[in-house]
Amino acid sequence: MPEDEEAKKKAYSLVKKFVEKFKAKNSSIVCKELLGCDISTPEGMNAFKDRDFINSMCPKFVENAVEILEEIL
Repeated sequence: MPEDEEAKKKAYSLVKKFVEKFKAKNSSIVCKELLGCDISTPEGMNAFKDRDFINSMCPKFVENAVEILEEIL
């Protein structure tokens, strides 16, 4: 269906804009790179918890994401 293709193109375009803007603010979209630890490993999860990233870093990334979404939608 042609309207599905248009919706898909629009979605991809919005995702691309979001990624570009998030990277511009935070240098990456990958948690491992943003946090400096790999939370998929026990060591990385321990570092994440020990450094209290859930309260010190993650809220900033969520706030940035919301601001970008408000801007592009």
